[in-house]
Order: sequence, then structure tokens, then C-alpha cells
Amino acid sequence: MRPSPDHARLIASLPYAVILLRPGQRIAAVNVAGEQLLGQSARRLLGKPLKSLVDFGEARLMTMLADADVQINARDMAARIGRAGAKRVHVIVSPVAGWEGWQTLTLIESAEVEGFEESGSNTHEEAGLRAPEILAHEIKNPLAGIRGAAQLLGRKAKASDRALTTLIADEVDRIASLIDQMQSLSSRSAVPASPVNLHVAIRRATAVLEAGGHDNVRITEEFDPSLPMVLVNSDALLQVLLNLLTNAAEACAGEDDPELTIRTRFASGIMLRQAGQAQPIRLPIELTVTDNGPGVDPELRDHIFEPFVSSKKQGQGLGLALVRKLVRDMNGRISHERDETRGLTHFRIRLPMVETRREPEDAPAAGAN
Repeated sequence: MRPSPDHARLIASLPYAVILLRPGQRIAAVNVAGEQLLGQSARRLLGKPLKSLVDFGEARLMTMLADADVQINARDMAARIGRAGAKRVHVIVSPVAGWEGWQTLTLIESAEVEGFEESGSNTHEEAGLRAPEILAHEIKNPLAGIRGAAQLLGRKAKASDRALTTLIADEVDRIASLIDQMQSLSSRSAVPASPVNLHVAIRRATAVLEAGGHDNVRITEEFDPSLPMVLVNSDALLQVLLNLLTNAAEACAGEDDPELTIRTRFASGIMLRQAGQAQPIRLPIELTVTDNGPGVDPELRDHIFEPFVSSKKQGQGLGLALVRKLVRDMNGRISHERDETRGLTHFRIRLPMVETRREPEDAPAAGAN
């Protein structure tokens, strides 16, 4: 009977970078995937300090990594790795049992994990996003009653109050439309996109927020009025804004001076490359929602966009998972940051803009010889 492959051969066969660190965090061994990621052969890497090849930038992670007895599992971390430059990786660090000071470091590029998860049919994300699908029919029935009641109130209300009843009816229509979209969220088809004025969408969302009882939170706008239209789905964008603004308002509600800041700016340089598309998608429009609340529990920060993860006592953990799904369906990206020094939490969204094509001034007219 042929013997089983040894541990070294198994590790060498893994598609992810695995690095063995001896005390002092110097490289003792590295598999083939690690050589490829770091851009050097194992012979050249042996004995080199890890910090000369990998810089995570996150001070907290570097401090934890220096403790050889700590086990780490950090998702989607920014890092500068060897000759590969800037990357986003999942980081797994484990002490080697029985070998004091020795560690194994596994680096998995985020794009590889996301691609694998999206191709599966039984992921936690899909399970979470299908949960509202089961309730869709039961939700639509009372929505119809709410809309009808709003219309009746609007007929009897004073002219000054009709704006509120109109807002209720519009929001019911939007939620009903959103439920229709949620029933097909598990599909990979893109939501229809059209040019949308980002600032108009933000102000509609803040009006809904204030009408919903969060008028005690001071809202500060820092808008760049020169921004072009964004290319998104208007209903999906509004739902994203409402979720983020509501979360931010609830997070800072207990502060002495609760404040929510909405900032927009043009930030060039970020591009999204997708399989099957020759040209990358530019994401130059940045929207940031900031609150001065206590922030997310540090243990949950790396998982807040996953289904069923919530820092709220009665939260279902689907809100931010849905936000992330909607943003990605619009070819955008969302990230979370905590500034402990200033006591601020930031949710930052990058969106595509409406590209305008300019014809050269000396171009010949159509049909010219």
C-alpha cells in the first residue's frame, strides 16, 4: 500500500501562501504559492525578517502578530507584499504546537476568496439574503394597506401636511419595489443602472431619516457640488443610504451631541477589474457616512458585512449584508473604518460615474469620405 504524502508535500501543494516563521519572525520555510506572492524563491527568502517583505499597515494587527502565542484570523486587510505591491488579503496566523515562538502565516488574496464564495450555491451570504424572500408576500399585503391609508389621509390633510402623506406613499412604493428586487438578489444579473444625482438621493434619504424620528441627530453635509452623475440603480442607492444613515443615527444617539456627517468627493485612481471585461470600471465618486458613536465591537469589525453578524441586541444582521450586495451589484465597493483617535466611524462607498464621450474636434462627420 502506497504511503500517504508527508505534511511538507501537502503544504507545498496548497494554492495559498503558507509561510513558516521561526522566533523573531524570520522566514524558515515557504511553499510555492508563497514564493509566487512574495516574488522570490524560497532560497532567497530563508532567514529574512517578515517585516521586510510584508507590511500590513494596521498597527493593531502588527502588534498581535508580534505575539507568537496569539491566533489571528483577519479578513480583507490592506497590505504591501514584496514585489506584488498593494494587496488585500485574508490573514491567518497560528502558533506551532510544541515549538515556542514558531508561527505559521497564511495569506489568501481577497479576490480569490470572493470569487470562490460567489461561485458556491450554499454560502452564508446567499442564505441570509434569501431569508427576506420568504417573507416577501406577507410584507407586501400590509404595505398595500399602509399606502391606501396614506392616500386617504392625504385627501383630508391640510396642504402643509400632504408632503408627509406623499412621502409615506412614495416610500411604500419604493419598499415594494425593493422587495421585488430582493426576491432575485441571489441571481448574478446586474440591477438596471441609470444616471442619478447623488446629492438629490442623499437629501431624500435624510428627509426619510428625520421623518422617522431621528431629527435629534445633527446632520452635516460636506458636498462637492461639481460631482458628475453616478451610474447606479436609484432605488438600490436609496436603500443603501437609508440603511447607512439609520445605522449611523442609532449608533450616535446616546452621545451628548450626536452628529452624522455625509461627505462626497471626487477621488480618482480606484478601478474595478471584472472577469470578461476588457476595460476596468472607474470608481471615482466617493460617499462617506460618518458618526461620532462608540463604533462597532472590535471583534465584529472584520465581519460586519457578513449575514447574521450584528452588534445590535435585536439586530438580525442582514442590513449591512444587503448593503454590500446592493453596492456590488451597482459595480461599487464599500468599506468600514474606525478612527479611535477622533472617535469616529466611517462607512465609505466608491461608485461609478456616468462617463461622457467627447468626439475629437477635427473628427470627420459621419458618412464623410
